Amino acid sequence: MAEIRITPEIAIDESEFEESFVLSTGAGGQNVNKVSSAVQLRFNAAASLSLSEPVRYRLMKLAGRRLTKDGVIVLLARASRDQSRNRTAARERLFEMIREAAVEPKKRHATKPSRTSKEKRLQRKKKHAELKRTRSKPLND
Repeated sequence: MAEIRITPEIAIDESEFEESFVLSTGAGGQNVNKVSSAVQLRFNAAASLSLSEPVRYRLMKLAGRRLTKDGVIVLLARASRDQSRNRTAARERLFEMIREAAVEPKKRHATKPSRTSKEKRLQRKKKHAELKRTRSKPLND
């Protein structure tokens, strides 16, 4: 089978995902009842040899509700009346998820606010409090 290059580091063999064609709903007239134009794409992320462990973990987290208990990502594409367009759309959605998972998130380093920023914040608070105080009704003695 052919390998599909997703990123410079990641290439997936076509045998790793499975496509099935099902009846679609929506517009299409009588065509909807006789042509299986919707595509259900299944990719076993848990068993994929093409993905590194961190990428696999991030992909499975990204998949959310589309992930089965067995670690299979299921995507359904049925926007188009054309089976080949739906097939392309489903594959592109999967590839986009993998590209997103391939990007390693930057580590956040805890920082403290500077002395100047603390002072500026307190000055703004005092100014705002003064503005509100001047709006209130004067007390009658």
